[in-house]
Amino acid sequence: MFKLLLLCTLAVASRAEIAEEEDVLVLKKSNFDEALQAHPNILVEFYAPWCGHCKALAPEYAKAAGILKAEGSELRLGKVDATEETELAQEFGVRGYPTIKFFKGGDKESPKEYSAGRQADDIVNWLKKRTGPSVATLNEVTEAEALIADNEVAVIGFFKDLESAGAKALEKAAEATDDVPFAMSSSDAVFAKFEVSKDSIVLFKKVTAPKIFGGDIKSHILMFLPKAASDFQGKMDQFKKAAEGFKGQILFIFIDSDIDDNQRILEFFGLKKEECPAIRLITLEDEMTKYKPESSDITAESITEFCKAFVEGKLKPHLMSQDIPEDWDKTPVKVLVGKNFEEVAFNPSKNVFVEFYAPWCGHCKQLAPIWEQLGEKYKDSADTIVAKMDSTANEIESVKVHSFPTLKFFPAGEENKVIDYNGERTLEGFTKFLESGGKEGGAPATDDDDEGETEVSLPEPMEL
Repeated sequence: MFKLLLLCTLAVASRAEIAEEEDVLVLKKSNFDEALQAHPNILVEFYAPWCGHCKALAPEYAKAAGILKAEGSELRLGKVDATEETELAQEFGVRGYPTIKFFKGGDKESPKEYSAGRQADDIVNWLKKRTGPSVATLNEVTEAEALIADNEVAVIGFFKDLESAGAKALEKAAEATDDVPFAMSSSDAVFAKFEVSKDSIVLFKKVTAPKIFGGDIKSHILMFLPKAASDFQGKMDQFKKAAEGFKGQILFIFIDSDIDDNQRILEFFGLKKEECPAIRLITLEDEMTKYKPESSDITAESITEFCKAFVEGKLKPHLMSQDIPEDWDKTPVKVLVGKNFEEVAFNPSKNVFVEFYAPWCGHCKQLAPIWEQLGEKYKDSADTIVAKMDSTANEIESVKVHSFPTLKFFPAGEENKVIDYNGERTLEGFTKFLESGGKEGGAPATDDDDEGETEVSLPEPMEL
């Protein structure tokens, strides 16, 4: 009995020797086996102190360890300095840094490679999926709402029979997907809440427009349609049917045009509520290019034809333009639109300084009185024009605007030169720039030159 008590005491003492740094276990050859016994499910990072990727991971790794510890989870995170513990590194085949392996159930023989992202939430979600059911079962509406609210992306399977072939297929997909939570429900109340009438799988995205526009698929077709419309479901069915033929090529997105938060997106495409339903397509490669179908019909056939023409390179970009105001040149600051821009800006006998603005942009509003002063200063000049263009309603192929306000100088001559202005936004700075022919204040932009600009983004949430 005494020997048994002594052995237990020694075992406890040995486990207590495992040091922690920011809730991460510090593992060595001497304590690795004890760590696996004490913490059967442990994620281990093999790192090098000099490795930049390891340094970048460290705060998120520690954050994930803290989250799990605070929850009282049996899951733990550990780390091994592979440059010191070379035997351990060799034993587990470490060839680069960081190498992260999951030891499940104390199994030392076949640890699983970590395969998810490098953010704390990615790490925590990956571990929980590896130790719990891959698909959660939702019995209450509140459970479904909480899952959607707590995650950027969530997938819910609606199945009357949770043992059906569709439910089994969802489980397999969940096992192969590390960074998205999956759930399923057979509850009539959950079906009703999300307006699902038959077995379906629905992806819920709680993301902003830039995140949608920042995905791997760079060609997006958007259907603007009020969800309250009597023919909503019919048009949605047609949209989904067309989407089937362009998987991996074009991302199909639905926008509820009645939601106030989506009005900036409509404005970005030059649309108003009363013009919906409508279809638009945008590419997000090096430049944003928009396309508008010739037909206003929302049928699977017309949408498919439109997308096919786009894929085959047969479409011309759709450039928005307002009508030319009758008094566009009667004020000190001339008003340009898409229809008169090139004629004015590329006039070989004129030096033209243009502000590309957005009506809602705060920086543009701050600049407005100074720009008016500049226009007043040069209103009687024979060769210099100060102008402005609302870039939310007018687009030109020769100039791409990425932020507001954007200031560009079009010097006189036949070369159609364009010079970016990057100097001080003061009357004095603008004057020096113009008097120097675009040399003073026209230096190339650097990464730090975007202060005081509003990026061209779509911050409002989209409903898919």
